[in-house]
Amino acid sequence: MDKLQQTIGYHFRSPRLLETALTHSSYANEHRKAGVEYNERLEFLGDSVLGMIAAEHLFRNELNMPEGKMSRYRAELVCERSLAAVADEVGLGRLLRLGRGEESGGGRERPSIKADAVEAVIAAIYLDGGMEPAVRFVKRFVLSRMREAEQENRDWKTELQEILQREGPTGIEYVLEGESGPDHDKRFVMSVRWNGKTVGTGEGKSKKLAEQRAARAAMEHMDR
Repeated sequence: MDKLQQTIGYHFRSPRLLETALTHSSYANEHRKAGVEYNERLEFLGDSVLGMIAAEHLFRNELNMPEGKMSRYRAELVCERSLAAVADEVGLGRLLRLGRGEESGGGRERPSIKADAVEAVIAAIYLDGGMEPAVRFVKRFVLSRMREAEQENRDWKTELQEILQREGPTGIEYVLEGESGPDHDKRFVMSVRWNGKTVGTGEGKSKKLAEQRAARAAMEHMDR
């Protein structure tokens, strides 16, 4: 816990808040008699605190960005994938308190569990120290991913289409290469083919996102 507090740059007056933020419901269920609290209520609050901080940052710093685009950027900044990356950066995974079943099922590496823990930590910081340290945490570990969000929000498919059309008549096709995972957490792999040749592959939680990432991979390969 001490190392985590050093990493995030905030030391709790009430360490129990941090402990609760890192406690999954599966652990609490196994220790019900001990009255262990888990992080779902903190996650609920943290989601709102994070969304407000991200929205205000975009409002104040992206003066020419229209509402629709701000909404897309905020969604990308606070999405499960982004928050799971924050958890990896600060080392939350190894500190999570999980039940035996969740532990053995790979819960420590599950993006949804890690993302929820980040939201819970944000709420814990807010409750322990107020809005100022919560803003510092979000700016340092979440809003710093703005460039990545910009890349995710580019229309890579249209850009690739325009580039390839300069070469003459082209046949661009997006092909589903595979899918995996349960219905609530599907992963799709798409490839983009140019005149029958695969020029990029991408993965995402939807076919549309996987196609955009395949187009991005194709353009990045062309730039080398």
